[in-house]
Amino acid sequence: MSEPAAGGEMVRSVAKTLDVIRAFDAEHRDLTLSDVARRTGQTRASARRFLLSLESLGFVRSDGQLFSLTPRVLSLGHAFLSSLRLPDVAEPHLKNLTAQLGESTSASVFDGDDIVYVARVQARRIMAVEIRVGTRFPAYATSMGRAMLAFAPPVALDAYLRRVTLEPLTPLTVTDPTVLRDELARILERGWAVVDQELEIGLRSLAAPVFNPRGEAIAAINVSTTSASSGRFADEELARLLVGAAGAIGDDLRLARPEMADEPQRWGSPRSGSEQA
Repeated sequence: MSEPAAGGEMVRSVAKTLDVIRAFDAEHRDLTLSDVARRTGQTRASARRFLLSLESLGFVRSDGQLFSLTPRVLSLGHAFLSSLRLPDVAEPHLKNLTAQLGESTSASVFDGDDIVYVARVQARRIMAVEIRVGTRFPAYATSMGRAMLAFAPPVALDAYLRRVTLEPLTPLTVTDPTVLRDELARILERGWAVVDQELEIGLRSLAAPVFNPRGEAIAAINVSTTSASSGRFADEELARLLVGAAGAIGDDLRLARPEMADEPQRWGSPRSGSEQA
């Protein structure tokens, strides 16, 4: 008799956790504990327990008063996408790039120490690992991660490099923090990033950051090619198209989702600043 009761309690806990996630939507992106309790019909104590559990897992972030979802919720479904809307804004520009170049394009955001894909237009499969919305990669070894890291505040970049182990994902991966810093400085100067076979042998990608009105890189877009086919377009030509598309996405965000475009970038730990919760 005790097993069904335990199972029933587990189901109720899962249901309440999902209720907390669903409390956030496009009109309610930042909620207090009282807001979550009211919108879910839970007690404050119950809502607090589930919020802290989600925060410890990296699905929720808090500034001490307000709670909001993190991109990690993408791994559970589309709750985060419904509030962010970056994919809706970016996708037409990515489709246009893919049509021009015949190559796959993507958009990502920074979450903890990784990038998370939030939109992708695939022309052909060129990676051994399939990429889809919600796929995560270490930021240091990706063009989109570097495009955002290059524009991070110095204190945030210093903290990132102290915290992250630069593991060799391929024999060409940059694993020396000094070398990575030098590359990020070059990216900051020219405005775009290129990574050649550091994430996967044979894969070459270029990326450009998407800026908010403060000049912070809140997202990035890229084009992925094979090293063998990269000669079809000069890096400068690809970069020109990418930077133009990234600028257009930033402009569209300011019109369609001004609160998203004006939101400051958050540079956190692998659990989005929640490890101490």
